[in-house]
Amino acid sequence: MFTDPLFVALAIPAVIFAGVSKGGFGSGAAFAATPLLALVVEPGMALGVMLPLLMLVDAVTLRPYWRQWSWPDAKLLIVGGVPGVVLGIVLWQVAPADVFRVLIGVIALGFVAWQLFGRRMLVASAAREMPASVGLATGVISGFTSFVSHAGGPPVAVYLLGRGLSKTTYQATTVLVFWAVNLVKAVPYAAIGIFTAETITATLWLAPFALLGAWIGVKAHRLVPERLFFALTYVMLVGAGVKLIYDAAT
Repeated sequence: MFTDPLFVALAIPAVIFAGVSKGGFGSGAAFAATPLLALVVEPGMALGVMLPLLMLVDAVTLRPYWRQWSWPDAKLLIVGGVPGVVLGIVLWQVAPADVFRVLIGVIALGFVAWQLFGRRMLVASAAREMPASVGLATGVISGFTSFVSHAGGPPVAVYLLGRGLSKTTYQATTVLVFWAVNLVKAVPYAAIGIFTAETITATLWLAPFALLGAWIGVKAHRLVPERLFFALTYVMLVGAGVKLIYDAAT
Protein backbone atom coordinates (compact mmCIF):
# COMPACT_ATOMS: atom_id res chain seq x y z
CA MET A 1 0.00 0.00 0.00
CA PHE A 2 2.66 2.50 1.06
CA THR A 3 4.86 1.66 -1.92
CA ASP A 4 2.07 2.57 -4.34
CA PRO A 5 2.70 6.16 -5.55
CA LEU A 6 -0.97 6.54 -6.50
CA PHE A 7 -2.10 5.65 -2.98
CA VAL A 8 0.32 8.15 -1.47
CA ALA A 9 -0.67 10.85 -3.98
CA LEU A 10 -4.37 10.41 -3.19
CA ALA A 11 -4.29 9.57 0.51
CA ILE A 12 -2.25 12.49 1.86
CA PRO A 13 -4.28 15.36 0.30
CA ALA A 14 -7.54 13.48 0.92
CA VAL A 15 -6.82 13.09 4.63
CA ILE A 16 -5.66 16.70 4.98
CA PHE A 17 -8.83 17.86 3.23
CA ALA A 18 -10.97 15.73 5.54
CA GLY A 19 -9.24 17.27 8.56
CA VAL A 20 -9.78 20.80 7.25
CA SER A 21 -13.45 20.13 6.54
CA LYS A 22 -14.14 18.55 9.93
CA GLY A 23 -11.97 21.03 11.83
CA GLY A 24 -13.41 24.22 10.42
CA PHE A 25 -16.18 23.80 7.86
CA GLY A 26 -18.84 21.51 9.27
CA SER A 27 -17.74 18.08 7.98
CA GLY A 28 -19.98 18.37 4.92
CA ALA A 29 -17.22 17.51 2.46
CA ALA A 30 -15.01 15.31 4.66
CA PHE A 31 -16.66 12.18 3.24
CA ALA A 32 -14.84 12.76 -0.08
CA ALA A 33 -11.67 11.24 1.39
CA THR A 34 -13.24 7.77 1.54
CA PRO A 35 -14.22 7.45 -2.15
CA LEU A 36 -10.80 8.83 -3.10
CA LEU A 37 -9.09 6.08 -1.12
CA ALA A 38 -11.55 3.55 -2.54
CA LEU A 39 -10.15 4.29 -5.98
CA VAL A 40 -6.93 2.48 -5.05
CA VAL A 41 -7.92 0.10 -2.21
CA GLU A 42 -10.95 -2.04 -1.40
CA PRO A 43 -13.95 0.03 -0.17
CA GLY A 44 -14.00 -1.79 3.17
CA MET A 45 -10.33 -1.00 3.66
CA ALA A 46 -10.96 2.67 2.83
CA LEU A 47 -13.66 2.76 5.52
CA GLY A 48 -11.35 1.07 8.01
CA VAL A 49 -8.50 3.49 7.34
CA MET A 50 -10.65 6.61 7.56
CA LEU A 51 -12.76 5.99 10.67
CA PRO A 52 -9.89 6.18 13.21
CA LEU A 53 -8.58 9.27 11.42
CA LEU A 54 -12.01 10.92 11.60
CA MET A 55 -12.24 10.00 15.27
CA LEU A 56 -8.79 11.53 15.86
CA VAL A 57 -9.90 14.79 14.25
CA ASP A 58 -13.12 14.68 16.32
CA ALA A 59 -11.10 14.30 19.52
CA VAL A 60 -8.67 17.16 18.87
CA THR A 61 -11.37 19.58 17.67
CA LEU A 62 -13.71 19.09 20.62
CA ARG A 63 -11.67 21.38 22.85
CA PRO A 64 -11.55 24.46 20.55
CA TYR A 65 -15.35 24.36 20.25
CA TRP A 66 -16.16 23.13 23.76
CA ARG A 67 -19.68 24.03 24.92
CA GLN A 68 -20.23 26.33 21.93
CA TRP A 69 -22.60 23.86 20.29
CA SER A 70 -26.40 23.87 20.18
CA TRP A 71 -27.16 21.01 22.55
CA PRO A 72 -30.88 20.66 21.60
CA ASP A 73 -29.94 20.20 17.94
CA ALA A 74 -26.97 17.94 18.73
CA LYS A 75 -29.11 15.77 20.99
CA LEU A 76 -31.73 15.19 18.29
CA LEU A 77 -29.09 14.32 15.70
CA ILE A 78 -27.21 11.96 18.02
CA VAL A 79 -30.35 10.21 19.23
CA GLY A 80 -31.46 9.75 15.62
CA GLY A 81 -27.96 8.74 14.57
CA VAL A 82 -27.84 5.67 16.81
CA PRO A 83 -30.71 3.80 15.10
CA GLY A 84 -29.27 5.00 11.79
CA VAL A 85 -26.02 3.20 12.61
CA VAL A 86 -27.98 0.12 13.70
CA LEU A 87 -29.82 0.21 10.37
CA GLY A 88 -26.46 0.36 8.62
CA ILE A 89 -25.29 -2.72 10.54
CA VAL A 90 -28.43 -4.71 9.73
CA LEU A 91 -28.48 -3.76 6.08
CA TRP A 92 -24.73 -3.63 5.50
CA GLN A 93 -24.72 -6.25 2.75
CA VAL A 94 -28.16 -5.83 1.23
CA ALA A 95 -29.22 -2.18 1.48
CA PRO A 96 -29.15 -0.12 -1.72
CA ALA A 97 -26.88 2.56 -0.29
CA ASP A 98 -26.87 4.38 -3.65
CA VAL A 99 -30.51 5.30 -3.11
CA PHE A 100 -29.51 7.17 0.03
CA ARG A 101 -26.57 8.79 -1.75
CA VAL A 102 -28.87 10.12 -4.46
CA LEU A 103 -31.43 11.30 -1.90
CA ILE A 104 -28.85 13.14 0.16
CA GLY A 105 -27.18 14.60 -2.92
CA VAL A 106 -30.47 15.95 -4.23
CA ILE A 107 -31.38 17.40 -0.83
CA ALA A 108 -27.95 19.03 -0.52
CA LEU A 109 -28.17 20.65 -3.96
CA GLY A 110 -31.79 21.66 -3.45
CA PHE A 111 -30.97 23.25 -0.12
CA VAL A 112 -28.16 25.36 -1.58
CA ALA A 113 -30.44 26.49 -4.42
CA TRP A 114 -33.08 27.39 -1.82
CA GLN A 115 -30.55 29.38 0.19
CA LEU A 116 -29.36 31.25 -2.88
CA PHE A 117 -32.69 31.97 -4.55
CA GLY A 118 -35.61 31.41 -2.23
CA ARG A 119 -34.96 31.71 1.47
CA ARG A 120 -34.67 35.37 2.56
CA MET A 121 -37.32 36.26 5.13
CA LEU A 122 -39.27 33.02 4.71
CA VAL A 123 -36.41 30.82 5.87
CA ALA A 124 -35.32 33.24 8.56
CA SER A 125 -38.74 33.02 10.18
CA ALA A 126 -39.61 29.39 9.50
CA ALA A 127 -36.41 27.34 9.55
CA ARG A 128 -35.85 27.76 13.27
CA GLU A 129 -39.28 26.25 13.94
CA MET A 130 -38.49 22.79 12.57
CA PRO A 131 -40.22 20.07 14.61
CA ALA A 132 -38.09 17.64 16.58
CA SER A 133 -39.04 14.87 14.15
CA VAL A 134 -37.02 16.59 11.40
CA GLY A 135 -33.88 16.52 13.54
CA LEU A 136 -34.43 12.88 14.49
CA ALA A 137 -35.07 11.86 10.87
CA THR A 138 -31.96 13.72 9.77
CA GLY A 139 -30.00 11.87 12.45
CA VAL A 140 -31.24 8.49 11.21
CA ILE A 141 -30.27 9.28 7.61
CA SER A 142 -26.91 10.68 8.70
CA GLY A 143 -26.16 7.69 10.95
CA PHE A 144 -26.93 5.24 8.17
CA THR A 145 -24.94 6.99 5.44
CA SER A 146 -22.12 7.65 7.88
CA PHE A 147 -21.91 3.93 8.62
CA VAL A 148 -21.90 2.79 4.99
CA SER A 149 -19.69 5.51 3.48
CA HIS A 150 -18.66 8.14 6.09
CA ALA A 151 -21.10 10.44 4.26
CA GLY A 152 -23.13 11.66 7.23
CA GLY A 153 -22.01 15.27 6.87
CA PRO A 154 -24.30 16.58 4.09
CA PRO A 155 -27.67 15.78 5.77
CA VAL A 156 -26.46 17.24 9.07
CA ALA A 157 -25.22 20.33 7.22
CA VAL A 158 -28.60 20.79 5.54
CA TYR A 159 -30.43 20.56 8.86
CA LEU A 160 -28.10 22.81 10.85
CA LEU A 161 -27.72 25.45 8.15
CA GLY A 162 -31.50 25.61 7.99
CA ARG A 163 -31.61 26.26 11.74
CA GLY A 164 -29.94 29.65 11.28
CA LEU A 165 -27.08 29.01 13.72
CA SER A 166 -23.98 31.21 13.90
CA LYS A 167 -20.90 29.80 12.19
CA THR A 168 -19.19 28.72 15.42
CA THR A 169 -22.34 27.18 16.91
CA TYR A 170 -22.90 25.34 13.63
CA GLN A 171 -19.32 24.07 13.53
CA ALA A 172 -19.23 23.08 17.21
CA THR A 173 -22.49 21.16 16.84
CA THR A 174 -21.16 19.11 13.92
CA VAL A 175 -18.00 18.30 15.89
CA LEU A 176 -20.02 17.02 18.85
CA VAL A 177 -22.48 15.05 16.71
CA PHE A 178 -19.83 13.18 14.72
CA TRP A 179 -17.65 12.60 17.76
CA ALA A 180 -20.59 10.66 19.22
CA VAL A 181 -21.71 8.94 16.02
CA ASN A 182 -18.19 7.82 15.11
CA LEU A 183 -17.72 6.33 18.58
CA VAL A 184 -20.92 4.33 18.06
CA LYS A 185 -19.71 3.14 14.64
CA ALA A 186 -16.34 1.92 15.88
CA VAL A 187 -17.70 -1.11 17.78
CA PRO A 188 -19.60 -2.72 14.86
CA TYR A 189 -16.74 -1.87 12.50
CA ALA A 190 -14.45 -3.92 14.70
CA ALA A 191 -17.03 -6.71 15.02
CA ILE A 192 -17.49 -7.16 11.26
CA GLY A 193 -13.76 -7.12 10.53
CA ILE A 194 -13.34 -3.74 8.84
CA PHE A 195 -10.31 -2.95 11.01
CA THR A 196 -7.24 -4.99 10.09
CA ALA A 197 -3.51 -4.80 10.75
CA GLU A 198 -3.09 -3.14 7.36
CA THR A 199 -5.74 -0.49 7.98
CA ILE A 200 -4.31 0.26 11.42
CA THR A 201 -0.83 0.67 9.93
CA ALA A 202 -2.19 3.01 7.27
CA THR A 203 -4.09 5.00 9.90
CA LEU A 204 -0.95 5.50 12.00
CA TRP A 205 0.99 6.57 8.92
CA LEU A 206 -1.67 9.09 7.88
CA ALA A 207 -2.49 10.42 11.37
CA PRO A 208 -0.05 13.40 11.22
CA PHE A 209 -1.71 14.59 8.02
CA ALA A 210 -5.17 14.35 9.63
CA LEU A 211 -3.93 16.44 12.57
CA LEU A 212 -2.41 18.99 10.19
CA GLY A 213 -5.73 19.30 8.38
CA ALA A 214 -7.63 19.70 11.66
CA TRP A 215 -5.25 22.46 12.79
CA ILE A 216 -5.64 24.29 9.47
CA GLY A 217 -9.43 23.92 9.69
CA VAL A 218 -9.68 25.38 13.21
CA LYS A 219 -7.41 28.31 12.30
CA ALA A 220 -9.33 28.97 9.09
CA HIS A 221 -12.64 28.90 10.97
CA ARG A 222 -11.45 31.64 13.32
CA LEU A 223 -10.11 33.82 10.51
CA VAL A 224 -12.81 33.46 7.86
CA PRO A 225 -15.72 35.98 8.16
CA GLU A 226 -19.16 34.49 8.80
CA ARG A 227 -20.57 35.35 5.36
CA LEU A 228 -17.57 33.82 3.60
CA PHE A 229 -17.67 30.82 5.95
CA PHE A 230 -21.21 29.92 4.93
CA ALA A 231 -20.42 30.62 1.27
CA LEU A 232 -17.55 28.12 1.48
CA THR A 233 -19.82 25.68 3.30
CA TYR A 234 -22.41 25.93 0.52
CA VAL A 235 -19.68 25.30 -2.08
CA MET A 236 -18.59 22.19 -0.16
CA LEU A 237 -22.20 21.09 0.13
CA VAL A 238 -22.64 21.40 -3.64
CA GLY A 239 -19.48 19.38 -4.15
CA ALA A 240 -20.69 16.78 -1.68
CA GLY A 241 -24.10 16.54 -3.35
CA VAL A 242 -22.66 16.19 -6.85
CA LYS A 243 -20.15 13.57 -5.72
CA LEU A 244 -22.80 11.49 -3.95
CA ILE A 245 -25.05 11.47 -7.01
CA TYR A 246 -22.10 10.68 -9.28
CA ASP A 247 -21.02 7.80 -7.03
CA ALA A 248 -24.54 6.36 -7.11
CA ALA A 249 -24.85 6.72 -10.87
CA THR A 250 -21.52 5.05 -11.59
